[in-house]
Amino acid sequence: MKAVTANRLSDGAVLYAGPNGALVERFEHAQLFEEADAEAALSGVLAQKTAIASAYLIDAATSGPVGREALREAIRKNGPTVRRDLGKQAEAADERL
Repeated sequence: MKAVTANRLSDGAVLYAGPNGALVERFEHAQLFEEADAEAALSGVLAQKTAIASAYLIDAATSGPVGREALREAIRKNGPTVRRDLGKQAEAADERL
């Protein structure tokens, strides 16, 4: 399975292609594509040139990115690996409280 990921131009947030061509922020809402349909989905996201940057395909399963992309995608999704008090990683800590 494949997923399409990109970054939102306005704030750099990680996005995924969701149902009906929507862009979603959470992988849990992303649509997974069979190999044959993945390129068409990527083309649809790439057409949104004024909203996104750096769209590409990743190997994925319902649990999240898999294979060699898993670590890179975890860092993209969760923020930098330093300063746990800033960015998305700080927000995640607040949610756990």
